[in-house]
Amino acid sequence: MKHSQIITRRNFLTSSGAFAVCLAWRQRAAAADPALPERGLCAHRGASSTHPENTLPAFAEALRLGAHMIEFDVQLTRDGALVLMHDPTVDRTTNGNGKVSDLTLAELRGLDAGARMDERFKGTRIPTFEETLAMMPRDVWLNCHLKGGAALGAATARVIKSVGRQRQAFLAATAAAARAAREVVPDILICNMERQGNSAEYARETIAMKAAFIQLLGKGEVPIDDVKVLKAAGVRVNYYHDETPEGLRRQWNAGVDFPLVNDPASALPIAQEFGILPLTR
Repeated sequence: MKHSQIITRRNFLTSSGAFAVCLAWRQRAAAADPALPERGLCAHRGASSTHPENTLPAFAEALRLGAHMIEFDVQLTRDGALVLMHDPTVDRTTNGNGKVSDLTLAELRGLDAGARMDERFKGTRIPTFEETLAMMPRDVWLNCHLKGGAALGAATARVIKSVGRQRQAFLAATAAAARAAREVVPDILICNMERQGNSAEYARETIAMKAAFIQLLGKGEVPIDDVKVLKAAGVRVNYYHDETPEGLRRQWNAGVDFPLVNDPASALPIAQEFGILPLTR
C-alpha cells in the first residue's frame, strides 16, 4: 500500500462516520457467523493417528473428514511465542531435542515435525498458535489445551480476542491459567482442567467457576448423573479417552457432547448412528 493510501485510510478510520461503518460491518459479520456444532467428534491433536500430531496437515485432514471440534496443545517458547506441542520437550515428535520453554521460535521452526510420523510429511514445521487459528474455519470448536500457567493463559486469550475467535475457541486450562485469561479477556470461554477425572467434585467445581466446557477423563466409564447435572447447568461435556465403537456409543448414550478421538475417520460411522453428520465445506 502506498504512503498516500495509508494516510487516506487512517483519516477515514478516525472519522465518526467511519466508526459507524466499522460497527455496522462487525455486527453483520457477527450475525453471519455459522452455528457451532451442538455435539460431535473432537479430533485429538488433529487426525493424529494418520498425520503428525499438532501440525497443520493433521488439522487439515480432520477438517476434510468433517470433525466438529479440533483439539491442540499450546506452549510458550523461550522468547514468548505461542507454538503447538504436547510434550514438554520436542524429542518425541521432531528431529530435535530440548524443552519447548528453552528454545526460541526460530529454533523450533527449524525442526522437522513430520518425518518421524512418515517420510511423506518430511519438512512439516511446528505451527504457531496464530497460524493454527488462521487456517480454521468458523464452524468448528477450537479446543486450545494450555500446557502452562498464568502467563500462557493471558497470552492465548489476547490472541483469541485479537483475531475475533472468542465465540468458538475455548481454553482447556488449569484454574490459574483460566483466572489469568479472564483478567485480560473476561468473556473468554474456559474448559475446566483443574481436577480432570470423573468425580462429582470436578463437576461441581466446573459449574461454580462458570466454565463453558468440562473434559471428563476415563476409559469409557461415564458418570451419567454428573453429566445430567453438568448439562442442566449449560456445561458442554468433552470426554477423553475411549474411541472404540462400544466406548463411543456409551459416551453419546450417556450425554457426552464431544468424545476426543485420534482417528476421526473410523469414528465418523459411529457418530452417524446418533444422527451426527460430518461437517461439509
